[in-house]
Amino acid sequence: MRISARPRPRVGVFALAGALALTGCAVSPESPEPAPTLPAGVAVEFQQLRSDVAGRQAQVHLQNGGDAPLTVGEVRVEDARFDGPAVRVIAGRVSTVAPGGTVDIRVHLPPVDCSAPDDGEADVVLELTGDSASAEVTASAPDPLGFVAALHARECLLERVTDAASLAFTGFEPSAPGAPAALELTVSPTGDGAVKIEGIGRTNLIDFAGATSEEVHALDVEVAEGDSAPVVVQIPIVPFRCDPHAVQEDKRGTVFDLAVERQGESGSVELFVGEEMRGKILTWVAAWCGFGG
Repeated sequence: MRISARPRPRVGVFALAGALALTGCAVSPESPEPAPTLPAGVAVEFQQLRSDVAGRQAQVHLQNGGDAPLTVGEVRVEDARFDGPAVRVIAGRVSTVAPGGTVDIRVHLPPVDCSAPDDGEADVVLELTGDSASAEVTASAPDPLGFVAALHARECLLERVTDAASLAFTGFEPSAPGAPAALELTVSPTGDGAVKIEGIGRTNLIDFAGATSEEVHALDVEVAEGDSAPVVVQIPIVPFRCDPHAVQEDKRGTVFDLAVERQGESGSVELFVGEEMRGKILTWVAAWCGFGG
């Protein structure tokens, strides 16, 4: 693990050594302050769970394999692929981790910075507090699932797509059981470029009426440079599954992947229906499947 440190110039910082089980010796006042580091056995990772995606959040996973409790105040993740640090969702919260314990500290993800390459590294800055002092410790935060690189690539592609046209789900019309509902996608050209919306992928909750084994439902919406009129597409949808926990435990059922092509570059971008429409869709799935209230 790569470790660097940026201590705060606060009185009593030496007391932190004992409180946080950091090693150190008594020194004279003229000696330079020791650089605080993570206690031995403490490890951090940066990760994103399915439940974090719609809210644009992630988690700093901290494991305390040391011999003393660890108290963490301010948390921020610094990564050149973001336009600013990711900070605690609940500002001012303090987390105490017992020896052998773990904690997942949720953070808000800022917008991506598309001037940075997809490959990069994240550092986490932790404010470690003791009885009478605190210090900032900076440590590398591995991303074992590679979610930051994928998110950066996807959102930077979306940025290039929206230079030519904005994309939004603008309506939902529920249906009776057995019949398809209508999900409305609006493509609004800017006039500044060409783009093609090739298709939309099924989710773990939503499928498309008349779907085959293909995972992507064709849309074939083409926008030419100079176009200005919005294109509205009605997408016929049906539930992909009808077990109640699919709705009760839904995390990404209304986050759709759109297959796009822009300036010869093909890929997929994510588009969320929004919280209000998500609620309507979940209610419709429950009624359509026969387990609604």
